[in-house]
Amino acid sequence: MEQTPDPLARLRTAAAARQAAGLRRTLRARTPDDDGLLDLASNDYLGLARDERLAEAAGAAVRVWGTGSTGSRLVTGSTALHAHLEARLSAFTGAADALVLSSGYLANLAAVAVLGRDALVVSDAGNHASIVDACRLSRSRVAVAPHGDAAAVERVLAGRDEEHAVVVTDAVFSVDGDLAPLAELRAVTARHGALLIVDEAHALGVVGPRGQGAAQAAGLAADPGVVRTITLSKALGSQGGAVLGAPEVIQALVDTGRPFIFDTGLAPGSVAAALAAVDILRDRPDLPSRVRSRARELAAMARDLGLETVEPAGAVVPVVLGPPEAALRAAAVCAERGVRAGCFRPPSVPEGRSCLRLTARANLSSDDLAVIRGALTAVAEMKVTM
Repeated sequence: MEQTPDPLARLRTAAAARQAAGLRRTLRARTPDDDGLLDLASNDYLGLARDERLAEAAGAAVRVWGTGSTGSRLVTGSTALHAHLEARLSAFTGAADALVLSSGYLANLAAVAVLGRDALVVSDAGNHASIVDACRLSRSRVAVAPHGDAAAVERVLAGRDEEHAVVVTDAVFSVDGDLAPLAELRAVTARHGALLIVDEAHALGVVGPRGQGAAQAAGLAADPGVVRTITLSKALGSQGGAVLGAPEVIQALVDTGRPFIFDTGLAPGSVAAALAAVDILRDRPDLPSRVRSRARELAAMARDLGLETVEPAGAVVPVVLGPPEAALRAAAVCAERGVRAGCFRPPSVPEGRSCLRLTARANLSSDDLAVIRGALTAVAEMKVTM
């Protein structure tokens, strides 16, 4: 009798290949105390995710509005809280207008897919996966520019056939931790009549004197040719995302942005927590400089131990180890010494650039730094013996 083909066979074969290459991924449920480990893996840059003020604001919102927003933003999912948050984000960042979505990922999908439609889209080679997916969703021609190379972007724009163009870049890159040349990119896009979209996910709350982001620090906050996307789930310790830009941009997203139109609105508890976080950040301008200082200390530790890293622009500090197996082993060594470190392997990073991704927090203490030094010392010793 003829055997029925197994539709899952190819998945098992692919999983075995990933296992052999050190690229299998596993979900690990952490405990409320982070398994007793010092957290250097999360994006809680300002240490606000467990702040009582955010928890109280979220709880109060749930009691008033319920646990969910009950619908898409254009139906029942817009509350007075959403309007307050959009106004507060605009005021804090210097943007003309804002639109809140249920994740930073969707903010990128909406902004790039709508603004990049029927246009050339130029994307930095180091951009986050959400931007890569957004470029695909635009269905436009996409040119990938070398990382951080404004001159290469200009050459692409100058040689285009399309009438319209959009350039999109991370502000602080999510793994490398470096800062995009925003002033140079804006000068280039202005010369060629293009929009500049800047993903501030790792910059809001961290970059600039008051944590207002990299575009603000570069003097671009009020520029109508600059559109920013942000997440509420990193420095602001909540959940969700937003697009910041000119009123024409926001209206286009409301009218035509499928990731906005067809998604359930952000839950009221998350909106309220983000509102509380913006207020804290506004009242504590020292927090961004504290997290940047801690990041520089982590990078200095790594360099002193002979580990490859960069001078961080924000909170992200990569420690490059090479093959995936080395990064996995380094993460395990850190955990054995009381530190949870991020472990990044292809396709999140290029081949041969697997790394630990350490994220600084504003509330790291001197005792915490001593524990981290011990863990990085063990990683350096491990690297020598491999």
